[in-house]
Amino acid sequence: MKPLKPLPVLALLLTVLAAPAWADIGQIKTRKGQVTVERQGQRLPAEVGMTLEAADVLRTGPDSAVGITMRDNSLLSAGPNSILALQRFEFDPTTSQGRFDSQLQRGTLAVVSGRIAKQSPQAMTVRTPAAQLGVRGTEFVVAVDE
Repeated sequence: MKPLKPLPVLALLLTVLAAPAWADIGQIKTRKGQVTVERQGQRLPAEVGMTLEAADVLRTGPDSAVGITMRDNSLLSAGPNSILALQRFEFDPTTSQGRFDSQLQRGTLAVVSGRIAKQSPQAMTVRTPAAQLGVRGTEFVVAVDE
């Protein structure tokens, strides 16, 4: 039996260990009240520490709120009765290049933009039923009535 060469084994191990991190686009940092995450047709209870994936939809109930930190250090806070879709998130931590698209279907959203918007302001957008907002500053609030 031949001994394994350390370099190929190490490369394989790093690939396997790093794979789940690419699906991770952010994390729930705070939660108050009833908050759920819709992912691939399932509704999951949102918990502090839960990782988020592209295409996740967060829903908050009455008197509820959720705080999220994205991988580029963007901070999002959705208020009561909100529906927030994290449609697209791509981020290269080395260059800070990427793309972040979300949609606020209902409720309120406060944003402190992270590295993506600081590197390329046009690379972050928030859509609402009535408008598409391009990020040009570092902090903003959006509200969508029912």
